[in-house]
Amino acid sequence: MTSELTWQQLRDLKLTELDEAADSWGAASRHADAAQTRVDGDMDGALSKTQDSESAKAAVSRFKRLSRNYDYIKTECGLIRTAVSGLSSELASPQRRLKEALADAAANSYTVNEDGSVDYPAGGGNELTGKPVPGGRVIGNSGLFTGGGYGLHGGGNNGLLGGGSLYTPGGLINPNPHHGKAQDIANRIAMALRDARETDGRFQQTLSKLKAADGLTVDSKTWADAAADMGAVRDATGDFMKKEIPLDKSPAERKEWWDNLSDEQRDEYLASYPDVLGNLDGIPALVRDEANRQNLDLLIAEYEGKKGETAEARLGGLKEIRHQLELNAAERLKNPAEPPAFLLSIGDEGTGRAAVAFGNPDTSKNVAAYVPGLGTALDEDFARNDVKRAHDTAVGARERDPSSAAIVWLGYDPPQLGGVDAETLLSNTEVMSAERAEKGAPAYNSFMSGLAATNDHGDPHLTAIGHSYGSRLVGAATQEPGGIPGADDIVLLGSPGVGVDKAEDLGVGKDHVFVGAADNDPVTMLPSKKEAAAGTAGFFVGGPLVSYLAGDIADQGDDDIWFGKDPASAAFGANRMMVDDGPRPIIDGEGATPAHSNYFNPQEDPVSAKNIAAVVAGQPELIIPEKHR
Repeated sequence: MTSELTWQQLRDLKLTELDEAADSWGAASRHADAAQTRVDGDMDGALSKTQDSESAKAAVSRFKRLSRNYDYIKTECGLIRTAVSGLSSELASPQRRLKEALADAAANSYTVNEDGSVDYPAGGGNELTGKPVPGGRVIGNSGLFTGGGYGLHGGGNNGLLGGGSLYTPGGLINPNPHHGKAQDIANRIAMALRDARETDGRFQQTLSKLKAADGLTVDSKTWADAAADMGAVRDATGDFMKKEIPLDKSPAERKEWWDNLSDEQRDEYLASYPDVLGNLDGIPALVRDEANRQNLDLLIAEYEGKKGETAEARLGGLKEIRHQLELNAAERLKNPAEPPAFLLSIGDEGTGRAAVAFGNPDTSKNVAAYVPGLGTALDEDFARNDVKRAHDTAVGARERDPSSAAIVWLGYDPPQLGGVDAETLLSNTEVMSAERAEKGAPAYNSFMSGLAATNDHGDPHLTAIGHSYGSRLVGAATQEPGGIPGADDIVLLGSPGVGVDKAEDLGVGKDHVFVGAADNDPVTMLPSKKEAAAGTAGFFVGGPLVSYLAGDIADQGDDDIWFGKDPASAAFGANRMMVDDGPRPIIDGEGATPAHSNYFNPQEDPVSAKNIAAVVAGQPELIIPEKHR
């Protein structure tokens, strides 16, 4: 089409042909997706598993490049499909209005001219002579311009710029009854043509941008171009698709919305809004994973070349997550027992957003979502260590019940800090405040509600796990209206307190709250606010000894820490699990808080890792208990 779309072309346009073209592009996108799957599985996997030669490694590298090419093709074909489908959808209304106007013209025996003007016959009667009032021609007013209509004959106009009215040049109302009807029809034709031309021009510009660069290399520049293409498609469609996404609904309602979409509609949303769908609680895990893997490449392209410590750390984290996903795929081909990875969230809001699952949370009966704490951000450390904690938990739980999955959820902004010694902690206002935990709690509850909504089991066993400051967020989440949706058990590890003084206040029953607190983990022994205040005053009065004595007197029960009652204390009333004491801070030469990081590690603390896995698998009777502090 061209921007000079005529009413005849609009009338004759077969929208079904546009729909068929959109379906063809959708099929091309699905073929590319299937080809990528075959490359990743049959070829790349087989070579990685059976060959270790240089030539085999080179072949694997080429297959990975081919896989990325297919991924890009899938994305671009999906965008074209969305654009063509959007064009068809938007042209439907002006075409329908045009045809209705033409039908009315035919019913009144009016003639619609090539330029969109309308001729009408003589009618009515002249009051002076009694003769019929002559017929004439009217030009439609598209609404863009107002101006003189011509009661008899207008000039050659395309229908967009001319004006028409019920008035003759002399300013009197035209007594021919056909005049008003013809003018209405001409206006409707002009307005339908105006809307169609605007739509046609907008999509023409968008589709002209959807071109791939020459060559076979799909790199960050290519994905940056894909991101621009996605933006162009969104602009062309006027975000009408996004308006249909139930952003303000519950996860259960979003799940229902998704289930009721056709396959074609789902493809369009995946192509145009991967960043929205991938982070939308209530959308199935397989869909979120597909959307987020695409969005991961787009984010990497966005951060490639950005300067600054934060941007470089973010880029490193994004690339490492992609690397971990690739390693998981390769490992699964060698070891069928390896739990599959799912990227359930990815984004660059705040300190970064990510959620990685091991095991499908929609098909697993047991699902755990672990919240990391102090100093966590979307960087390489998170992608290696926190993601590994979810992996180790899933592996351990699946040894007890194969229908288990574990997730690391970074959906809030944890406090950032340089060190974790007591002095640094007590001087860090972000760490010592519950604000970030309380602010992040609703997002965690939404995520948990989404897990419950998409799970295939009628009553899945859900476990909320909070580590370090993440336990404070879990505590805050329990105090939201209704508590943590679907949570059956809560595990608190390396906790500085959770904001409540009794396990029974967490909403799952005290017998379903489990605590791991290493004796050499200083975070679990932060002084209470009373102790800190008294100790500080005592320090200025008489030095360290007086400081310690003053703090001890302030909390004689020795069971209060910074965010409330010590979860490992008898007064709190939870089940304390056995964990390794861990290395001593500083003295053992492993830094300030080595014991704070070992709870999930089956090599460094196998007892703790097994206890966590037992709870996640719904077999708490297998945990090894430890006496309260």
